[in-house]
Amino acid sequence: MLENLFNTFELKGKTIKNRLVVPAMVTNYCNNDGSATERYIAYHEEKARGGWGIIITEDYAVDPLGRGFSNVAGLWNDVQIESHKELPKRVKVYGSTILAQIYHAGRQTNDGVLGTGVSPVAPSAIMCPFGTTLPRELSILEIEEIVEKFAQTANRAKQCGFDGIEIHGGHGYLVAGFLSLYSNKRMDKYGGSIERRARFAIDIVKAIRDLCGEDFIIGFRISADEFIEGGRGIEETKVITSMLEESGVDLIHVSAGVYGSADKIVPSYYTKPAWIADFASEIKKALNIPVITVGRINDPHIANSVIKEKKADFVAMGRASLTDPAFPKKAKAGNFAQIRKCIACNHGCLGILFSDNPIKCVLNPELGNEYLGGITKLGNSKKIAVIGSGPAGLEAAIGAAKLGHHVTVFEKDKKAGGQWYLASIPPGKGELAAFTQWQLTELEKLGVTVNLNVEITPDSFDDLQFDEVVVATGATPVKPPIKGNDLPHVAFANDVLAGIVGAGMNVIIIGGGQVGAETAAHLGMNLRNVTLVEMGGAIAADEALAPRWHLLRTLEERKVNVMMNAKVKEIKEESVIVQVNGTDNEIVADTVLFATGSNSNRTLAEQLIKKGVAVRVIGDAFEVGNVLNAVEAGYNLADTL
Repeated sequence: MLENLFNTFELKGKTIKNRLVVPAMVTNYCNNDGSATERYIAYHEEKARGGWGIIITEDYAVDPLGRGFSNVAGLWNDVQIESHKELPKRVKVYGSTILAQIYHAGRQTNDGVLGTGVSPVAPSAIMCPFGTTLPRELSILEIEEIVEKFAQTANRAKQCGFDGIEIHGGHGYLVAGFLSLYSNKRMDKYGGSIERRARFAIDIVKAIRDLCGEDFIIGFRISADEFIEGGRGIEETKVITSMLEESGVDLIHVSAGVYGSADKIVPSYYTKPAWIADFASEIKKALNIPVITVGRINDPHIANSVIKEKKADFVAMGRASLTDPAFPKKAKAGNFAQIRKCIACNHGCLGILFSDNPIKCVLNPELGNEYLGGITKLGNSKKIAVIGSGPAGLEAAIGAAKLGHHVTVFEKDKKAGGQWYLASIPPGKGELAAFTQWQLTELEKLGVTVNLNVEITPDSFDDLQFDEVVVATGATPVKPPIKGNDLPHVAFANDVLAGIVGAGMNVIIIGGGQVGAETAAHLGMNLRNVTLVEMGGAIAADEALAPRWHLLRTLEERKVNVMMNAKVKEIKEESVIVQVNGTDNEIVADTVLFATGSNSNRTLAEQLIKKGVAVRVIGDAFEVGNVLNAVEAGYNLADTL
């Protein structure tokens, strides 16, 4: 079924074993001086072990002042070569081709990386939308010096044993900044017409080719469309990529967006799969060199279809490779149910990175911990009961079973997943349920029985014989003490998502966090008149950047009445009194829903403890958090069993 995806490809005398690519993603796993750590090397080695055809490492900075984050890889001096030599060697053991992406962040960096008093540099003195410091316009002499730094960095990558490099010419970084009228307002030979704006990139390509030779792969990543006012579109990009091919580029990697359109760089679960494959197809028609496409692809069948239809020669899956490094190996074997699919939530990979910390994946607790060796089987085994089948409970069951314990899971509801299942109900989030399905598949493979529709009580537990009991009973939504909160038309947002309660035509949702906002979008799409009331000054502030932008647009498109800095004073039989700026507003409502947070549900745990049962409490039952906290809690429990 996937014959196109697993065809080989010849490039510069190298046989690439399949069409699956790991694109560059900053991990912050290196040292502050740019040198490699074992954590960084093992992270890439795990992907090679998983079967990826091409692995493109994260941005290697060509200059310490060209970093966008504190602990990115660097090859800006010869001292760094030694620490990075081990990486290509260990990746090539598994037959993967490895390229080092090289870049200069330009204006898209910050004071925390550069230090106070140091200005970022750019084609023109125009601030990045996310920036806090005005960049300094580069002189022609400085531009020429940076061209040489790119060439020297590429040569160091060659000395390390990399098969080639990829110049990062997308996403608004320095090279991309020169290519676009959005950020390049120069009047000299590096600005104005297409050929002048492309000069910097072409000079870099030629300098690398002259220094590294003809057998060295030179790739180039570019945003096909910047999706920003005044930015570059597909027609200009086709012209520029043709120029790059003529200058010596071997491989074009088609992406999208700049920081001002960050939701296009790393699109969320609201974006359809392979959404820019048609851009890659347009560029491929204009070129004679191979093209990589990327963009919300997490399914091997879709990837295979893209290759089969000749829209691209390779398919890059960044976040999918974080969630499951063994994606290619499982796909090739036809073990599709065993692939842990990325849900494009952007919380672990992007949300954490933007705070300048090492990345995580909310669904893969081993990401970044590959160097620790994972879970290994114990010599002795116990009988373990896990009560609750949310992400924490199922992850705990998987870890315990991998250790060799005999595990049984009990769930009182007819579906597994807990509140995670409810989170999959709003529009755009259906893929979340795939994670629960993956966990259940893993448990089946490990021989773990999952009992649904079985509620464990202290009395029923007397008949069960277990050495350890893990309680993962989640959390219970709460209602603030508002007058009228006990009226019959008042319920929880979760009740609507669960299909327990229907909603009338005029709905008020109290609480504008992620749950409240997503429920408002869900009901808005079902043609309800929805008012969303939030005490604070922001809606869905707990959501990651890209999905939050889309969610806010959806609320606007669905004409949800959003009231911020507002307080509900009273719920009446047919209306709600909402106070804004000291003024009371009476709003008609036939359904009132609370989305005002949850409290840990420890009732069963406390009852079992009173009976003398040894209990481990994890996930929301221990402390209310997000799915990252839940999955990590379940995984980390293995160390204590």
